[in-house]
Amino acid sequence: MPSEYRVKVQNRISEYEKNQLWDKDVEDDPESSVLLPNQVDYLNKKLSSKILTKIANSAAVSFYEKMIKNGDFIIKEINGLENFRKVNGGAFITCNHFSVLDNYAIYRSIKNELNGRPLYRVIREGNYTSFKGLFGLIFRHCNTLPLSSNIETMKKFVSAVSVLLNRGEKILIYPEQAMWLNYKKPRPMKKGAFNLAAKNSVPVIPSFITMKDSDKLDSDGYPVQELTVWFLPAIYPKKGITISENAEYMKQENYKLWKELYEKVYGIPLTYGE
Repeated sequence: MPSEYRVKVQNRISEYEKNQLWDKDVEDDPESSVLLPNQVDYLNKKLSSKILTKIANSAAVSFYEKMIKNGDFIIKEINGLENFRKVNGGAFITCNHFSVLDNYAIYRSIKNELNGRPLYRVIREGNYTSFKGLFGLIFRHCNTLPLSSNIETMKKFVSAVSVLLNRGEKILIYPEQAMWLNYKKPRPMKKGAFNLAAKNSVPVIPSFITMKDSDKLDSDGYPVQELTVWFLPAIYPKKGITISENAEYMKQENYKLWKELYEKVYGIPLTYGE
């Protein structure tokens, strides 16, 4: 029997899709506080940050690998790694956002391609400031780059992103913004991720994760999803156009690639609100 909470979340997703509220959160997350500049060490310059990052990454790997071993987290297949390998230097990886597991699915898929480097992850402000326990540790210290509603913190964020990209790091970002649990369709995207890519003259590597019901039910009474991770051809900024024009071009191209893959894998046209 599906849990009451999950039914409520699924009903919200249907409602928000119908009303095109693409970036609105569907879950009852804890109230968030504003992230101030002195509360985050984006580039891990402090010794305490380095230590906590090591602890958090180890804890996260143990947690997710245990889920995989128990069959509660299934990565069935990885496709298109050649597209990832073609990109040298800094880049954004975009991904559809449907689970707290999707970031580890991406990391695990490319771990052997990163040559010992971490995968940086852009996260929402509330994830960084509001969660406690294991997920709080993971959200704050697994090479995360939190957004903020504070202007000065965002200046620090933008500066750190430029430093990371210039030294060749890969940054995972969710241009759809909100997480919609087990939502299979690509959603219209925000321009911010692509604006950062264009501003820093780096490509975007679109990734998309497709899903299929497994025979196992999760704790809410829904099928555990078998995930297939896809890496699509990188999108590079064009020369001779503005940052804003490039951001729009990259955003539209990313959505086009996602849409084409969705329709190919699921064998149906992409429609909303039906």
